[in-house]
Amino acid sequence: MLLKSSHRFEQLLARHGAETPTRRAPTTLQVNLGGFCNQTCRHCHVDAGPHRTEAMDAVTASRVLEVLAGNPSLTTLDVTGGAPELNPHFRHLVDGARRLRRNVMVRCNLTVLHEPGQEDTPGYFADRRVTVVASLPCYTAENVDAQRGGGVFDLSIRALRSLNDLGYGTGEGDETVDGLRLHLVYNPLGPVLPPDQQGLTDDYRRRLAADFGIVFDRLLALTNMPIHRFAEDLRRQGRLGAYHTLLEQAFNLEALDGLMCRDLISVNWDGSLSDCDFNQMLGLPLGEGPATIFDLEDVRRLTGAAITTADHCLGCTAGQGSSCGGALSTS
Repeated sequence: MLLKSSHRFEQLLARHGAETPTRRAPTTLQVNLGGFCNQTCRHCHVDAGPHRTEAMDAVTASRVLEVLAGNPSLTTLDVTGGAPELNPHFRHLVDGARRLRRNVMVRCNLTVLHEPGQEDTPGYFADRRVTVVASLPCYTAENVDAQRGGGVFDLSIRALRSLNDLGYGTGEGDETVDGLRLHLVYNPLGPVLPPDQQGLTDDYRRRLAADFGIVFDRLLALTNMPIHRFAEDLRRQGRLGAYHTLLEQAFNLEALDGLMCRDLISVNWDGSLSDCDFNQMLGLPLGEGPATIFDLEDVRRLTGAAITTADHCLGCTAGQGSSCGGALSTS
C-alpha cells in the first residue's frame, strides 16, 4: 500500500535545493518474472512466496528480447522475481539475451537451486556466464534463518559452494560480458540502516572464508524499503513512522546521482513499466513514457524524463544510499 503522506521525499529535496531526479539514457532493463518463490522472507518488498501465481508469459518474454535487440544501449538484463528460475520462460529469456551479447544478472535466493528440476541451474549459469546476485543477509545461521526461514542458511552455504566449485566468486571475473561473477546481498534484520558497505564486505570475506571456505566478488548492502511485507511488519510493531523518520534524517545528497531509477527501466511480469522495482510493486508507472513494454521502442527517448517519486524513495537516499547495485556513496 502506498503511503498517503505529504510527499516527504519531495519536501526533503526542496530543503536541500535539489531537483526531482530525471532519467539518463537507460542502460539496464530489469525484468520481474513474477512473485512466485519457494521462500517467504520477512523483508521482501515484492511480497513473494509460494502463494503467488503471477508469471510472465512467453509473449511478454519474447517482447523483452525484441526491445533488447532494438536497443544496443541496453547493455544489461537484470532478471528478478520472486524466484525467477522457477518461471518456465526464464531460460528462453537468458539464452536470448546472451545471444545478443548482453550482460545478464540473475537475482537468486540460493535455496531455489535445491528445488526439484533446478539441479543443473548452477552449471547453466556458468555455461551462460550469468552474473549471480545472491541473497545472504548475514554470515551466521541464526540471523539468516530468523529473516528467511529455518534451514535457509545451510542450504545457501551449500549453493554458494557449488557456485564456487564452478569458478564463481574468485575475483578473476571482470566486469565484461563473459565474467563469472558472484555478488552477495545484505539486508538489515530490522528497521535500521545497513553498516558501511566496505567494512561489512571485509567481515563477510573473513567469516565466510574461515568458516566455510567460500569466496565472492562483491557485497551489496541494501536498505530495507518500507513497503509491502516489511512495512506491514513495522506497522504491526508501531515502528513504521519512526523508520520513515530515520530514513529522512539520514538523507544523503550525494546518493541522488547514483539512483538506479536514473539508468534503469523496470518491467513487471505483465509487461507494465515503472521507474524501479519498488515503484513497480506499488503500481506506480513511469513518470514519463509508455505504459508497457509492447509500446517501448527507442529507449533513448526516455532521456531527461521525469521519475515518479514517493516516500519510499527516502530509503534509496539514506546513509550510503541504496540501489540494486548496493551503496551509492562512501560518505
